[in-house]
Amino acid sequence: MSVIRVLSVISLLVCLTLTSAFGAESSHSNDNLVLRFAVLGDAEPKPKAEFPGVSAAVDDVNKLAENGTMDFVVGVGDIAHKGTVIQYENVTPVLQRLSLPFYPIMGNEEHGSTVERYLKYANLWNDGKISIEKPSYVLERDSVALVFASPDFGRDFGDEGIAWMKEQIERLAPKPVLLVVHGAQTGVYPENADKGVTHEGFKDIVAQPNLAAVLSGDLHMDMERVNHSKQIDGVHYLHMPALERTKIPDETRHTPMFRVFSIFDDGQVLVETYQVDVEKPLARHEYRFELPGK
Repeated sequence: MSVIRVLSVISLLVCLTLTSAFGAESSHSNDNLVLRFAVLGDAEPKPKAEFPGVSAAVDDVNKLAENGTMDFVVGVGDIAHKGTVIQYENVTPVLQRLSLPFYPIMGNEEHGSTVERYLKYANLWNDGKISIEKPSYVLERDSVALVFASPDFGRDFGDEGIAWMKEQIERLAPKPVLLVVHGAQTGVYPENADKGVTHEGFKDIVAQPNLAAVLSGDLHMDMERVNHSKQIDGVHYLHMPALERTKIPDETRHTPMFRVFSIFDDGQVLVETYQVDVEKPLARHEYRFELPGK
């Protein structure tokens, strides 16, 4: 009998714990929401310049925008393979269907052509919603700022790019910052540890006390088979899955996905992952963190 009683008490405690946890996670509503945005990962399809994954993601993001609060869409680079005109031309009518402003950066693929060509098409993609005047820029809101940092060459930064990022993040302090880059620094994702930012000065960027998270793509990782979201030395690293091709850990399967960030008035951040053509987010890929200073 004593064993049964002990088990009953344990069961009750577990139920209470789960109820409390569920209540805590469910306490946020749209009334507490201060910012929500979607993030699209790499595209750069080959061998054909066709964008079915991007197209499906655009349709899904538009539906989310219709059904609830959504402020804008972010792109982490590598939309146009090798920066060719045919890739830019073919994806433009797809991205123009977005009902929200689109804030992209360059990736190593865009550096296969010129900055001028990229800026021309970044503005065409927005079709008058916003103007993208430089490859790197800042979007500031009351509770958080996004620093969009295009690589200076390839996927990496030179001294000028490093200095620009540091200046922006320090200027914004103590406001929390989300850093949007094409690739994180080497070593963050052991699935391809040698690929990423190699500039030594990037260590100073991720050491800034108000830097909350690094949003990146580049690696084309399969969300089901890698560790895509993690915290390292107080900074959260979040991988954006590619929409047209998967490379890591291999190319045997590809499932287009995109991610949605919801920021609440208490500093909590909810990151959800949507598979295209699936209405609800995938619970197994949910990630949460808190903005610094909250």
